[in-house]
Amino acid sequence: MNKYIFWALLLATCGYALWRGRKYEQLAALICITASVTSVLARAPLHQRYAGLEVGDLVIDTAVLLAFVVIALRSDRFWPLWVAGLQLTISMSHLFKAIDADLVPIAYAAAERFWSYPTLLIIAVGAWRQNRRRAARMRMTAPA
Repeated sequence: MNKYIFWALLLATCGYALWRGRKYEQLAALICITASVTSVLARAPLHQRYAGLEVGDLVIDTAVLLAFVVIALRSDRFWPLWVAGLQLTISMSHLFKAIDADLVPIAYAAAERFWSYPTLLIIAVGAWRQNRRRAARMRMTAPA
């Protein structure tokens, strides 16, 4: 059931960001969609999942972290800093599993996946706020 909630949230928030956001919101949405689809393809078989270090997820999460950091460095908005920080937290779950191979698989899975939900919401809020700023600028420049 959780995977359906995640995919619905992913499509809704990223769809909104693609529709109403500017280039950074749109780029972040595309990164999230690409990473989610790629993660499904790189996932270990069910009986092995999270028992050891998830190398495919590690590579994907590291690439997403780098992309979000680049967006945070180039954007003039605050939301990319939050997204990059949350992605760093996700990426750290792999380090914890590498340090402690006995880390309970469910804890590893939760640490890796939990922060994806607030990340999506932050991107959607960033797109919503950008859309509001754009609308306010249009009202101010509209002939009276």
